[in-house]
Amino acid sequence: MSEPAPRLDALAQAATVHLLAADGAEGTDGGAAGTAGAPGDTAMWGSGFFVAPGWVLTCAHVLRPYLARDRERTFAVRGTDLNDGIPVAARLAHWLIGDHERSVVPPEEDLALVRLLDDTVEHECVWLADRAVRPFGDVVAYGYRPDVNEGSAGAKPWSADAEINVRDDGVGLRFKSDIAFPKGVSGGPLLDPRTGAVVGLIKSRRREHDGGMAVATLALRRFGEAYRTVTAAHDRWHGTAPRVITGDNWIDEQQRLLGAERRPGPDQWSPKDRRNALGLLARLPDPGAAPSVAKIVRKVRGRRPPGAVPALLTWRDGHGLLYDSALPEDALTFLHYLRLVAAYVRSRGGDAERLEEWVAERLGEDDRTHLHALVTEARLPDGLLPGPEGPDRAAVPYPGPGEGPTVTVLLDPVISVTPARFHWQIWVNHGDHADDEETYQGAQEGTYEEAYEGDFGRCDMEMAAEDYSGEGFLPGELVQALRAPLSRTLHRLDGEGPPVPLEFALPAEHFDTQVHRWQFDDIAKLYATERLGTQRRVVLRDLARRADPDNPDWHDRWRSVAAARELAPARVPERDSRPHVRHFQKLPHTAIPVMCRPAGRGVGRDAMKLALGSGHGVVLWHIEGHATRGCQDTCEDLHAGVEQLLGRLGSVAELPDRIRHIRQDISSGRDDRHWAEPLALLYDDPRRPLPPEDTMPADSP
Repeated sequence: MSEPAPRLDALAQAATVHLLAADGAEGTDGGAAGTAGAPGDTAMWGSGFFVAPGWVLTCAHVLRPYLARDRERTFAVRGTDLNDGIPVAARLAHWLIGDHERSVVPPEEDLALVRLLDDTVEHECVWLADRAVRPFGDVVAYGYRPDVNEGSAGAKPWSADAEINVRDDGVGLRFKSDIAFPKGVSGGPLLDPRTGAVVGLIKSRRREHDGGMAVATLALRRFGEAYRTVTAAHDRWHGTAPRVITGDNWIDEQQRLLGAERRPGPDQWSPKDRRNALGLLARLPDPGAAPSVAKIVRKVRGRRPPGAVPALLTWRDGHGLLYDSALPEDALTFLHYLRLVAAYVRSRGGDAERLEEWVAERLGEDDRTHLHALVTEARLPDGLLPGPEGPDRAAVPYPGPGEGPTVTVLLDPVISVTPARFHWQIWVNHGDHADDEETYQGAQEGTYEEAYEGDFGRCDMEMAAEDYSGEGFLPGELVQALRAPLSRTLHRLDGEGPPVPLEFALPAEHFDTQVHRWQFDDIAKLYATERLGTQRRVVLRDLARRADPDNPDWHDRWRSVAAARELAPARVPERDSRPHVRHFQKLPHTAIPVMCRPAGRGVGRDAMKLALGSGHGVVLWHIEGHATRGCQDTCEDLHAGVEQLLGRLGSVAELPDRIRHIRQDISSGRDDRHWAEPLALLYDDPRRPLPPEDTMPADSP
């Protein structure tokens, strides 16, 4: 087996720690630190290792027995080379566990990030591979095992050569059954002795046989935004070439591993080049959406990367895709990539000057001047150029009372029919009268019914078409049924100005109906695309609110959100938690709930019900998002994208048209905005009420 170089071995040992109860840990704040309640609470819990300043990576199952009831509980991190062996207080920052009741945590969820409470403690950090490797072959495993000579919480360092001979599913690994893993080493790092990078962590041992399982560090990307934070801190720390504990550093050792015969020259990309590049990339704004990174990589390589490409959340991830092997590669390939990244950042108003200066300096070391144009003349692919901005790209505000017409399609489910079938009506709210706002205020001062009955004509609402015949229509039949009557209505109302907004009112359990993807060939080609969501502003409304039109919470929240000039997203439910009514009630009135889940099932259905019950009139959600498991990488893209979207709004009335702009960009090849394509928008303005229930035909017996 390949053995690690002695200095590399010392670096890995120095970064490895173990976790235990917080009694006696420096910096502990008391609280629940000394509480017991889990089996073996006074013994060491398991192992972990530092991946960035103050950040420890371990297995989630190591912490679950002690933190399942109290995730805020303080515990301790201790290591031979950490803080003179004195435990340091820490808390769980993130874990990937979805269903806490399962006895066995699957590999893709068995990761946890731990944060030290004292950020002044110095320590070693491992080097994490930037390549999305699922290791195969020789590795060196590290961890801590119980030391009975040191008392119940005693632990001593452990390491062993091991061999991975099975890749299991996406991130799972299995060891060849010729090694016995002792208790306590779960969460420890796996070092690739050929590249000098940590590529995985120990998950479990076999109970009655030798061997065990591991998780590839590739799974770190499932942390999403936290992954971006940790890897940026990792690259900045290594970018300063620190010599904290051992006097050595990972990059020097990786250079030595290449050997004299493979020592890279100026035309090849060395470990030191990689460190400098990743350190500079870590100081740039995040790419925001994975397709941006993938498209730049494809431009550089001239082809798609081979095999399945994992999530690309950072510029670092794209850098790792440029290797064909662990050996040095052509430097121009990497400089080409860095040049395009700098162009991308600059095109969006970011500062890439330090990166550009370093690229020019490093290019000057390469004697192949006849090839330098590959870098100096690199241009972004068309799909990554910024979209048009300025007056022609201004968002058209969604009409309020007296500000223009809207078309509303009421989809009324047939009662007690499975699968769901719908009757429909098409209504036009002309909204031509300036005193509609007075009508709305009157409804607030008196009763909704009185104001509506007295001013129904003045609100100028008309029913354009309906079909309540027969058994109703299946969701897949609605497009064909609505094609002709809806086309006629929209043609009649669309003038030379912006296309008339289109509302779909239906029960919340059907909010995942893909109305923005519907294609009506007969509708005028107002833009170059055919889907409703790119042609016009498409929003959803809650059909059930007809029964409670003067709900004070709904009106109060709408007044606040409509008047706000700054809107903030609220992730619901909060990560790794279930929705609670108090959380929704306490959200600021200017907060917009955002779900990376579908609204019609599982946790998303519960969250949407609570959002509506708490009076929220604007909600965003992913109609095809995850239903039960923990958040995925795509979830972080969506939340990051929505945060940027809301930050650019002048008012909430711009939101429907801004989403339409993004869908247009997607349809024209803007791959960096795909996070928004499955996004649905509830825009339920109580000032423009839906027709009351008594205008609907009675159900047939």
